[in-house]
Amino acid sequence: MSGSGIIAIVGRPNVGKSALFNRIAGRRIAIVHDRPGVTRDRVSAEVEWQGRPFTLVDTGGIGLAHGEKSDDIIAHATLDQALTAIESAHVILLVTDIREGVVALDRDVARRLHQSGKPVLVAANKADNDTFAGISPDFAQLGFGELFPVSALHDRGLSEMMEAALALVPPAPEPEAGTTAVAAEPLKIAIVGRPNVGKSSIINSITQSKRVIVSPIPGTTRDAIDVPFLIQTGAEPQPCMLIDTAGLRKARRVDDSVEFFSASRTHAAITRCDVAVLVLDAESGILEQDKKIADIINAEHRACVVVVNKWDLATAEVREVRQRHRVRKRSGVREKRPQLTLAEFGDWVHEQLFFLDYAPVIFTSATQGFQLERLLEAIRYVAAQRQQKVPTPLLNRTLADAINQRQPPSKSGKHLKFFYATQTGQAPPSFLLFVNATELFTEQYSKYLRDCLRKAFGFEGCPLLLRARPRSSREPAP
Repeated sequence: MSGSGIIAIVGRPNVGKSALFNRIAGRRIAIVHDRPGVTRDRVSAEVEWQGRPFTLVDTGGIGLAHGEKSDDIIAHATLDQALTAIESAHVILLVTDIREGVVALDRDVARRLHQSGKPVLVAANKADNDTFAGISPDFAQLGFGELFPVSALHDRGLSEMMEAALALVPPAPEPEAGTTAVAAEPLKIAIVGRPNVGKSSIINSITQSKRVIVSPIPGTTRDAIDVPFLIQTGAEPQPCMLIDTAGLRKARRVDDSVEFFSASRTHAAITRCDVAVLVLDAESGILEQDKKIADIINAEHRACVVVVNKWDLATAEVREVRQRHRVRKRSGVREKRPQLTLAEFGDWVHEQLFFLDYAPVIFTSATQGFQLERLLEAIRYVAAQRQQKVPTPLLNRTLADAINQRQPPSKSGKHLKFFYATQTGQAPPSFLLFVNATELFTEQYSKYLRDCLRKAFGFEGCPLLLRARPRSSREPAP
């Protein structure tokens, strides 16, 4: 997180914390809905207010009174996340509902905040007009001094509150003499998949923390949660932003607006990420929804690593995915043929997700910590592969060899001819090929050339974009 201070937003459910978070951040980050309990995890963002940078943290509503017993594991996990945010914050904004006044849960949250010893400002939200002036004595019982009537909906009263909050935030440390502080752009890694495949568990295991809520209930994660992290697999640590996402269900099963917005945030996370980590469930194998998510990654031209999680729980039937490897019964005796190796199972994954056959397949168990270091190595390697720049002469020699080995297609006696190629972009690697007739440049032949480029230069985990442009044989090369 930013070294310039942390401001956490806390309060009971449905008082407008996420709306206030979005208003201060100046963009829609957290999902806002009338239903209580939509926010569960900590949602953070690096923001600025009048030129002052800081980290803003949204939290789920504290719906359990101190000492209250409940079997609701989500409510307990949400409370734990909020308490963690309180512990790490420099300043806390206690959000209440000015229309409802102070209720019992407000007083209970206030007691928790008094125990924390942190500076607290009371934001009486939903003060949408001037009729709410002069009711601050009701909020004085919370014991935090001045009240700030605000309206996240109408952007009222925020300037005064934020000036008071930032006055309590410690200033950012000055850079050492002779050094220039340059913030490295973090590698954005979206952890995606269908519900309950272990996405949040992987993030918690990698970061060795309970950063996001994990439960056996599908749909526990709703927002796209940004989690700063350093990959330490190489000589130089790689700053990263792990993005935990909501599980993508089949479209016909998205039956309410909260789930719709969750799915939209997940799709947006894929669009803005550098590397997408597609998490599969080894217990259930590859389902149709896994293929649809893979298709989104492919359509957005994202670099990708495929993770087969819960490998420790995979059944023999899942491990022995083809008929020739499955358990068979003969005369009442169970006979096992050799199980697939990890490499063979990886080949089967590529067959099923053929449009992501360039992505490395890593087998993990988030709960056991199995091969998580290898996953981090794969992410860092794929991130580097997408930045490759192929020298133009070498690129043209490689393509010429490929064309000599397999002649281009022809139609009605007209043959496809290649004149020249150049790399036009990175991340994803993009190439422009000058030809005599673009209509003859088929997808099949484009795939063949992509495979040849991968064999020559790697590009593991990266989509390759090949585009043909017409050029006369008499036209000089660019």
